[in-house]
Amino acid sequence: MNTHFFGDMSVMLGRSMRHITRSPDTIITTTIMPIAFMLLFVYVFGGAIQAGTDNYVNYLLPGILLITIASGISYTAYRLFLDMQSGIFERFQSMPIARSSVLWGHVLTSVESNGISVVVIVGVALLMGFRSSAGVLAWLAVAGILVLFTLALTWIAVIAGLSAKTTDGAVAFSYPIIFLPFVSSAFVPTESMPAPVRAFAENQPVTSIVNTIRALLGQQSVGREMWIAIAWCAGILVVAYALAMVAYRRKIA
Repeated sequence: MNTHFFGDMSVMLGRSMRHITRSPDTIITTTIMPIAFMLLFVYVFGGAIQAGTDNYVNYLLPGILLITIASGISYTAYRLFLDMQSGIFERFQSMPIARSSVLWGHVLTSVESNGISVVVIVGVALLMGFRSSAGVLAWLAVAGILVLFTLALTWIAVIAGLSAKTTDGAVAFSYPIIFLPFVSSAFVPTESMPAPVRAFAENQPVTSIVNTIRALLGQQSVGREMWIAIAWCAGILVVAYALAMVAYRRKIA
């Protein structure tokens, strides 16, 4: 590994973050849809949904956070695609920098920008009545799971950004991911679903992640659910990272 890898990665992170600060509409756009969903489900559908809790915002928030991240990672694919099309990657290859630092700059920018979006969403949820008595360790565990989830999805976004032929193709991959929380325990308990839908909902990653975050914020026992959530995120991360590096080597070969 290049001994200057971390320095190179820091430079690339700074470059990508400058793009974010110069275009704050990225974060605004990312948060608008989840906030709209939260308002819709709490104030329009909330009274008709039987979630087994008096505070539906508390039940809803974990799924909204995942939707926020799923929306935000599409911008990583978009920015990476634009870099590929502009020819700046070829310029980077002629410089004495670690090759993978370019990708890591985009990935860490995704983690930071999505982190900001998540904080905004939690702030809106507090205004809507969200309350949690969870301690510092529980909140840190929630943050850790969300970061791991963001990393896993961002490396999928890297594959899309490297492989897409058009800007629409670069962001289209995120649509099925955004849809996944709707077929999970994010909005209603899986017990209320028809058998085939319930089987899918209970065996896809979003449900275990949502249940874990909900339990941590509610100071409930997480049990094996947390390890299932971590295993899903870590497994997706490893596979996506490996495929992204293969796609990157092919692009710069």
